[in-house]
Amino acid sequence: MHFPVFMRTIVLLVTVLGMLGPTGASAAQYPARSIRFIVPFAPGGTNDIIARLVAVKLHEAFGQPVVVDNRGGGGGVIGIDLAAKAAPDGYTLLMANLNLATNPALVKKLPYDTLGDLSAVSLLATSPVVLAVAPSVPIRSVRELIAYAQANPGKLTYATSGIGSNTHIPMELLISMTGIKMVPVHYKGGGPAMIDLIGGRVSPAFTTILSVLPHIQAQRVRALAVSTTRRSPVLPDVPTVAEAGVPGYAFTGWWGMAVPARTPRTVITTLNAELAKILAQKDVREKLIGQGADPEHTSPEQFGAFIRSETQKWGKVIRDANIQAE
Repeated sequence: MHFPVFMRTIVLLVTVLGMLGPTGASAAQYPARSIRFIVPFAPGGTNDIIARLVAVKLHEAFGQPVVVDNRGGGGGVIGIDLAAKAAPDGYTLLMANLNLATNPALVKKLPYDTLGDLSAVSLLATSPVVLAVAPSVPIRSVRELIAYAQANPGKLTYATSGIGSNTHIPMELLISMTGIKMVPVHYKGGGPAMIDLIGGRVSPAFTTILSVLPHIQAQRVRALAVSTTRRSPVLPDVPTVAEAGVPGYAFTGWWGMAVPARTPRTVITTLNAELAKILAQKDVREKLIGQGADPEHTSPEQFGAFIRSETQKWGKVIRDANIQAE
């Protein structure tokens, strides 16, 4: 008599579980397997440094491997496109930086829609970039650099970590504000660019504090100025570009995390909450601040609005300067 009622209960339970399917189960268990963290630049630069720091901490929090996948090339386009086209399940993360905002103005036909194919998670850090030269170059100040470039138009070659990057745009801003002429040499990331800067094969370069500070301290490169409106606490004796002879100059580099669009909101919320905890940890803050970067956590909405703002701001600079990807 009670058997049919029991069976109907079992059938109903199985049906409900079936309706939940893998998505419902995976959302409750996220993350249930390893996560790929795409860095659209070569190893060794600031994107890579921050990504690996965050990856270790996410692994500790989630108990799942977080694998950094360097996909350099195309000014970040190759790696960003790979992330944009990945399954929106939370198992592909993207290290986002200025290229996310500059590529729409630089590249005529992007293979992805920046705002449509990606969702913001959080800002991670901001930092000045440092204008530096090789010790073999007889330039010791911004004014000397400008004077040398004016007297020798096109003779200096400057290094970048990629077209439209945190190290390219600040140099183009300096060029546009001073009228000097230099030849860009674009690398697949900050690591390779730094090697050639130290070797004197290219000079000058804007480079991030995180990647250049050890080389400044070891006197392998010479710092001329920092890009922000205030001096950096880790380089207190280095003037700002504005102080050094270019009034009104200001630029701040940034790094954050994004995921493929349509990633479940629950996953984005989980990642954002973990990033807030990570960026509040003493060892993480000490490492970033000690290397000249400011840890920054935002809501997904705040980071999304920031990306849109940066896209408009630097898009105008790029169009006015007629900069195009090669």
